[in-house]
Amino acid sequence: MTFSGVSDALRLTNEMPWEERDVPKTVLGMVARTAAAFPSHNAVSFQLQSGPKDPSETVSWAQLLDKVCQSANLFRSLGVGEGDVVALVLPNAMETIYATLGGMVAGIVNPINPMLDSEQIASILQETKAKVVVTLKAFPKTDVAQKVAMAVRDCPGVETVLEVDLNRYLSPPKSWLVPLLRPKMPVTHHAKVLSFVPEMARQPKQLSFEDRQVDRVAAYFHTGGTTGMPKVAQHLNEGIVYNGWLGATLLFSETDNIMCPLPMFHVFACQVMLMGAVMSGAHVVFPTPAGYRGDGVFDNFWKLCERWKITFITTVPTAVSVLMQKPVDADLSSVKLAFSGSAPLPQELFRRFEAAAGVTILEGYGLTEATCLVSCNPDSGPRKLGSVGVPFPYTDVRIFDNSGGAPRECGVDEVGEICIANPGVYAGSTYTEEVKNHDLFHYDRYLRTGDLGRLDVDGYLFITGRAKDLIIRGGHNIDPAMIEDALLAHSAVAFAGAIGQPDERAGEIPCAYVELIDGAEVTVEELLAHCKVYVHERAAIPKYVEILEELPKTAVGKVFKPDLRKMAIKRVYNEALSEAGLACEVREVVDDKKRGLTARLVRTGTVDEAALATLLGSYTRPWEWAEGQEAA
Repeated sequence: MTFSGVSDALRLTNEMPWEERDVPKTVLGMVARTAAAFPSHNAVSFQLQSGPKDPSETVSWAQLLDKVCQSANLFRSLGVGEGDVVALVLPNAMETIYATLGGMVAGIVNPINPMLDSEQIASILQETKAKVVVTLKAFPKTDVAQKVAMAVRDCPGVETVLEVDLNRYLSPPKSWLVPLLRPKMPVTHHAKVLSFVPEMARQPKQLSFEDRQVDRVAAYFHTGGTTGMPKVAQHLNEGIVYNGWLGATLLFSETDNIMCPLPMFHVFACQVMLMGAVMSGAHVVFPTPAGYRGDGVFDNFWKLCERWKITFITTVPTAVSVLMQKPVDADLSSVKLAFSGSAPLPQELFRRFEAAAGVTILEGYGLTEATCLVSCNPDSGPRKLGSVGVPFPYTDVRIFDNSGGAPRECGVDEVGEICIANPGVYAGSTYTEEVKNHDLFHYDRYLRTGDLGRLDVDGYLFITGRAKDLIIRGGHNIDPAMIEDALLAHSAVAFAGAIGQPDERAGEIPCAYVELIDGAEVTVEELLAHCKVYVHERAAIPKYVEILEELPKTAVGKVFKPDLRKMAIKRVYNEALSEAGLACEVREVVDDKKRGLTARLVRTGTVDEAALATLLGSYTRPWEWAEGQEAA
């Protein structure tokens, strides 16, 4: 069916309680039901390289069921029980799908961003008490295997490392060269190392243990947002099934083909697109291990859509910005819609893309802490530009004002914190760290998202910013989206990130960093002049704008504001130190778990400690001497 908006959401919600829906209770139940209904239909396809005629690998739903059972049996044979964790530090590949689903069946799967550094990977492995890690075998042009080896060395709880060798996707002569070019592995660790594919192949194709029909934690996903250190969210079977049911009920059928160039360690790819396919029988395509980041993916994207007769495209704002600059050089008559998630889509970017590509975009909203889906613009009802649509069936969205102590529910179009309750929310136990669940819910039910937004008179949800991203200038709250939207309206600007830079008087003043469209030219002075016209709040006009070759971004395309804040702190502090004639400088800014972003200083000569303390004490961000610099 299609999704017309509020009326469909209410109709489905009022049909029966969610608990009475005829849906599988587990992930394996979803795969098995679809395999029985559409055994020979294509389930998942993957191609290592991005060319529209490059080799690919496809499995049917019956074959995928076999692989999932074999993978789950392998994990159980390695001692993984329902409460044990299988961590995946993998790019996209067929093995990533098998290990993700099999890990959920055998125990708790924990996909980890392979672009994290070894210390961050180790921290997540320690937090989740991972017993098995599935990762890449050393491969040219990637350091994933080396980073994981270093991480495992610091995690005594990891008993087994299963390696996936991407060389099996290559044909001669390229496959002959890989053993010669394969990087050495200088780091050793305590864990047993096995090869994933042959070990899985030894397992029976029927599940060797009971798939208990209970609601339990089946996945851990770490947050990959813009506000600091990752947190680990817990996903129940119920939440995973709910997201799959939404996809199958409102969006996909067994005749659809989904293009998903997003990483499987992100909930949008895993819990929405993959699970929507698992529940509906749709076919999902993963182009290259790195998705949108893969070599040639953007250049070949439209031809890939033609090759696979894609009906639904999964995208994020950063990818939209690039794709609109690529000529549409393929037959896109099969494409129905593009879904944009992960971050708010600027209105100007929305208009540019639909005009350039001729593809309709539906913007939605979800978050890791809620398993994913919250709302979406209707595909057969009114779309409201700038809105993330209407809440899905069984999703209760409330806007609360927290300024007066007890939460107060906001009125129509009144901005407050977005709070949600739905089957994807694990009330009271959202994060693995208990302390992080304190004060996370209103009335023990509504998850506090940290996002600011409003509901209009028609029930459409608008995100206005992040509560934690607010720029606080002398007690005056400034929404960074106001600055970013103004900059993105400039024809030369592709991306913008606005933050508060330290100020000794106001605490923070707004500044902005931008990335330009390829080939575009504009000066900082012109951008500042543009802001004076288009930023309609005088206090929000940025006092500093810098053009970067590329803005720092997360793997799913969000502008990574902690890096921008680090740049601003280093710049502002060093300018102040230089002007004061103090013989020291900021070497780096680090994210301290207790103090937040902290400047680390090094000496360039003898320092007047009292003058230094007075100077930097006028800023809100803390500082410390770098190691070995404490004494003159």
